[in-house]
Amino acid sequence: MKIRPTPKLAKLAGGWLLLGIAASLWPPGTVFWVLAGAALAGAAGWDGLCLRRLPEISVERSLPGVLSLGVDSEVTLRVSADPSQVLPLRLHDHPPASFEVEDLPQEVTLPEDGWAEICYRVRPLERGEQSFEAADALLSSPWGLLNLRRRVGEVTSVRVLPNFQAVARYALLAMENRLGQLGIRLIQRLGEGLEFQELRDYREGDSRRQIDWAATARRQKVISRQYQEEKDQRVVFLVDCGRRMHTRDGEIRHFDHVLNAVLLLTYVALRQGDSVGLMSFGGEERWLPPQRGVAAMNTVLRKVYDLETSTLAPDYLEAAKKLLSLQRRRCLVVLITNLRDEDAPEIVPALRMLKRRNLVLLASLQEAILRETAERPLDSFEDALLVGSAHHYLAARQRAWEEVNAQGCLTLDTIPQELPLRVVNRYLDLKRSGRL
Repeated sequence: MKIRPTPKLAKLAGGWLLLGIAASLWPPGTVFWVLAGAALAGAAGWDGLCLRRLPEISVERSLPGVLSLGVDSEVTLRVSADPSQVLPLRLHDHPPASFEVEDLPQEVTLPEDGWAEICYRVRPLERGEQSFEAADALLSSPWGLLNLRRRVGEVTSVRVLPNFQAVARYALLAMENRLGQLGIRLIQRLGEGLEFQELRDYREGDSRRQIDWAATARRQKVISRQYQEEKDQRVVFLVDCGRRMHTRDGEIRHFDHVLNAVLLLTYVALRQGDSVGLMSFGGEERWLPPQRGVAAMNTVLRKVYDLETSTLAPDYLEAAKKLLSLQRRRCLVVLITNLRDEDAPEIVPALRMLKRRNLVLLASLQEAILRETAERPLDSFEDALLVGSAHHYLAARQRAWEEVNAQGCLTLDTIPQELPLRVVNRYLDLKRSGRL
């Protein structure tokens, strides 16, 4: 609890000091100056006494237990006084420093017998465990000479998860059989696949190799084999948490787009009957063996929601060795990183090592600022230097990509915003082609 003077009291005190200067020039005014000072001090003392007699304020904070990165959410503060009375106050909450906040502080008047509510909006810009500190209630004295600041309410913890709205939207569109709206391509190949599902009557458009001649002879009608994509395969993410992944385009960091891609592909793969695992490197190392089933989505989410980047450089070769020691069965390894030209000598042997036993997809994030710099107009000598440097870097990066592509691995070079859908489309292509 802190009592502070208001601007009104400061102005009155300033006026009293000016009266003191005037009284020093005209001695008969000294008595009036002393009386004015006593009156001002008495008024301030009375206001302070009234402030201390104000009722206790309580605040209850209401918000979702889980927030999504970069998504607006509403927070409600319910304010009441004990004992109840008409009471104007100014309320300011304390969300985490990494949140964008709208509509704070707010002024509210408590009714004589009841409570009041205020609402404001927050947008989390960082994942992980976050805390709302206790709020501040600013109360004014009856004559407006003093303010009383009280700390009210309690600390509230909340989890900020990766923005999986794309996953929820995918689920909705999947149920409505409108996956094309997401940009995810499903190639219809009726009856063809890798794993036998059932026998059924022949349909127009079935190929000759689908016909089961033995069943046709037994039933005296043409019978076709129905296939489906093979299930219970394994997808393992190898996620770079090194310093380059901290790059930010707009509000969202590259690494957060990576986690969105991980969640979306996890959802799709689990729906396909496959299992999903994850290993992080280049910072905090986490390992999740391949999981399958409905509960696996939450397992992956809990594993990555507070995963952060580090200031370290990624060690691709060491990561490949560790993954091979942990995951001995064949799988699709999705290596997500930010490939630079200087990485080729290390990442190439790592890819060779992974490729001996697994199918490897290397997904690398492009930095939008480099393309923008390379295409900017030349208005000055400094612009020419910047553009030339950008072209030199991109050319070196392209040479590194050519060396990587020569290893026969699958590759994706994409901007972060397109990574989730491109990774999912590549996975579905692999499922349909039978390479997985």
